[in-house]
Amino acid sequence: MVSLSRFWRASTSRAADKAATTELELLRSVVEGIHGIEVLFGAAGELCWISPSVERLTARPPTSFLSAEDPLALLVHPSDLAYCRRVMGEVLESGEARDFELRLHCDDGGINWVACHWRALRDRQGSVSGVRLSAEDIQARKETEYTLLETVAELRRAQALREHYLSRSNDERHRLSALLNVIRLGILFIDRDHRVLYYNRAMLDLWAYPPDENLIGVRDIVLQSTVTPLLASPAEYLAHIESVIHCPTVSEPYEIHFKDGRVVTDLSAVVEGGQDGRGIGRVWIYEDVTERRRVAQQLVALAERDPLTNLFNRRRFHEELERLLADAARREVAVGLLTFDLDGFKPINDQYGHQAGDEVLVGLAEGVRRIVRRNEMFFRLGGDEFAVLVADASAEALAELATRLVEGIAAMQFRFGDKTVGVSASIGVACFPQHGTDGEALMAAADAAMYRAKAGGRNRWMSAASAADKTGRC
Repeated sequence: MVSLSRFWRASTSRAADKAATTELELLRSVVEGIHGIEVLFGAAGELCWISPSVERLTARPPTSFLSAEDPLALLVHPSDLAYCRRVMGEVLESGEARDFELRLHCDDGGINWVACHWRALRDRQGSVSGVRLSAEDIQARKETEYTLLETVAELRRAQALREHYLSRSNDERHRLSALLNVIRLGILFIDRDHRVLYYNRAMLDLWAYPPDENLIGVRDIVLQSTVTPLLASPAEYLAHIESVIHCPTVSEPYEIHFKDGRVVTDLSAVVEGGQDGRGIGRVWIYEDVTERRRVAQQLVALAERDPLTNLFNRRRFHEELERLLADAARREVAVGLLTFDLDGFKPINDQYGHQAGDEVLVGLAEGVRRIVRRNEMFFRLGGDEFAVLVADASAEALAELATRLVEGIAAMQFRFGDKTVGVSASIGVACFPQHGTDGEALMAAADAAMYRAKAGGRNRWMSAASAADKTGRC
């Protein structure tokens, strides 16, 4: 009986040892297969056990934590350590579970993010006897989050920068628009589809559009149809546009003459840009030069016209004489010169005053203008001295002109008060190249002939070729 009892106890002990061994091996296999970290802390926060997997996340073996004076400080990154201690204390005190994310402190100085779950351990009586920490590796997720955050931050920075530049661009556009609207140059931009993309107020004014006219999107051919009725030569203007739009360079200034007398210049250029390099459109610049042309004409008139009679003055006479002589020498033709002054002019000036003398000069200028032909240029050289230049002259034509002048001037009458007075002309005629091969010699020959006409009795003409009254020949 005793032997049987002993045998039973021995058999039972061997079975229990075997089961315990099997259970221990199974538990070791489970522990070694843990992917995250499992840590057990006692009631005082002391480390009781830590899973071998901690080495994979921290590069430190479990023994380094078990032998450490402060294993929690060795495990958790300093930035999260204080919060981690506080949470552990709250779990030990209240028994309530807590979940949050923290950083593990790696042996190489790096960090590894984990999602940790703090759970209270209880004894058989239900009292809190410790804390269990289960941690899952979330480093890859955190890195993804950081990448996403960086991407979002970069997008936000790009958006802010875009809005900043857009705001600056809008401000610059408003400033540029204000500037272009106050300048006197008309500006028109036509895009590649031949539609209006931009214009300023001056452009509307120059082309007589209402101030509130909206031309955006209007085709260039429609613009042309609305403005050509304003032009003096519509066909020439349309031909000009056709030639310009096929020119890749900046066009030369072109004068546009309006029916109302205005003169506007335009120039045009392709606006470079576009992915295909063909430009993004064409800009047209218009300028009203009416006043400039008028002032220029006035200055020219002051420089080359006599202010009293509006005849060409001595300066213009010399310019035309040299030009005609050069042309005649090249073409081997003759140039005629008639010079004359007035007989009886000084007595009128002395008796009736200078105002009366001016009236005589003005009246004589108007009368002689009706006598000379279109190709015969009439000049006032000064005082009562006058001259006529005739291109492509012949002896017969000069003689006929001189006769008309003598007879026409003699027939002119001027009335001052109750008196009617008149003047006559003594005319000298010279011909290039017979009487002189340059301007100075030709003038000297004509003046000499004029003085002979005066000496011969006045109211007549003489040629530089002879002293014969009215019958001289070139």
